[in-house]
Amino acid sequence: MRFSGKVAVVTGAGSGIGRATAMRLAGEGAMVIGSDIDAGGLESTVEMIGEGAGFHPVISDVRSRDACHELVASAVADHGRLDVLCNIAGVARGHRVGDVDQEVWDLILRVNVEGVFWMSQAALPHLESSGGCIVNMASNAGLMGQAYTVPYCASKGAVVLMTKAMAMEAMRTGVRVNAVAPGGVETNLAASFGFPDRADMELMGRCMGFRGMAQADDIASAVAYLASDEAHRIHGAVLSIDAGLTAG
Repeated sequence: MRFSGKVAVVTGAGSGIGRATAMRLAGEGAMVIGSDIDAGGLESTVEMIGEGAGFHPVISDVRSRDACHELVASAVADHGRLDVLCNIAGVARGHRVGDVDQEVWDLILRVNVEGVFWMSQAALPHLESSGGCIVNMASNAGLMGQAYTVPYCASKGAVVLMTKAMAMEAMRTGVRVNAVAPGGVETNLAASFGFPDRADMELMGRCMGFRGMAQADDIASAVAYLASDEAHRIHGAVLSIDAGLTAG
């Protein structure tokens, strides 16, 4: 029960890693406010966690600064504090550079970058009061170049450096800011990713790895560790969970 008495906000809680993280934190005693734009996904998360557990679903869109600030303010008003923010909501698409249009670019950058920033901006004053922490969802795509994923790589590279920059700014406070960088994970996001027609899969070979894909629970375990007091000396780190994909 590492999170007994603590309040956590988890974005992207309607599926995949976000759902697994919400379930993990609630199972270890946290009161979890889980947000997602997908109402049906949140309903499924509630069913999986079970009635009476410490989970409160909120439909919210991380692309909106106002929505992010409202989500955090509501969590604090209802529960009196905020201890953990897990920025997990994300989107991914596969396109050749020349086929990326404004809609695709805006979607990826607004969800993956702006969502992390607006949520963190809203949460930081409350986390300073509680000595809490932020765990961001980066990716191996933020640490290495990948064909057909330029907007996604750009967004996750931004998450890596936002994590480090926020960690520096929070250095004299009690707040910790870290990120997890998974490789391939078997989630709806990965299943719906899709490569462009006639993609050169040899270019993608280095990004596939040799040990298969992780499960959402594997990543949730790492998020929970970084969010717990056991990781009290970890600040400004990007933890790779990619089965050696970025080792060399």
